[in-house]
Amino acid sequence: MSGQDASVAVAILAGGQSRRMGRNKALLPLGDRPLIAHIVSVAQSLAEEVLVVTRTPDSYAFLDVPLVTDRYPDVGPLAGVHAALAAASRPWVIVLACDMPFVTPDVLRFLLAHRADVDVVMPRVGGREEPLHAVYRREVCLPAVEAAIRRGMRRVISFLPTVRVRYIDDDVLRSVDPALRSFWNANTPEEWDQVVKYWQQQRRESSANER
Repeated sequence: MSGQDASVAVAILAGGQSRRMGRNKALLPLGDRPLIAHIVSVAQSLAEEVLVVTRTPDSYAFLDVPLVTDRYPDVGPLAGVHAALAAASRPWVIVLACDMPFVTPDVLRFLLAHRADVDVVMPRVGGREEPLHAVYRREVCLPAVEAAIRRGMRRVISFLPTVRVRYIDDDVLRSVDPALRSFWNANTPEEWDQVVKYWQQQRRESSANER
């Protein structure tokens, strides 16, 4: 597939409990496919190696990609990052949440373009880090994450002080994603309704432009 980077793997974390949504966010229908299938398609446009980290692999067998489980149960997303880095075979790993419906190849390539001389490239939106939409140097970050877990740390950003991080802030991100829609996520039914409305609007506009 054109545009793939042989140095990069993409891991999608689908281990959240979706408590506020009330059902599995990754499997919510968006158009004619589940949400996670759209994210997998974006990932496959960038990388040949795409995997999903999940505690319920049977739920994602339809994706036809490798399915990976956490080695450290009950640690949360940090364990998912660890599982992604441990399972990937490429030197760089993009870690994505499963609930960002408008993630784009352009934004991910933009992040990859800033990886020289650092171990992590991480967006910072509204002053908040986005560790589940970030790029990690596997060789450095895997032992750093494992050390953090062994020290009892649970925050997904807890290991960052031990590695070299380049933050990409809103003003820079807007050059490639003016509305920062790549960072929209849906945690509640109300937020999901807004996602679906915007998705349908996009489809209508796309169809109108093709006429």
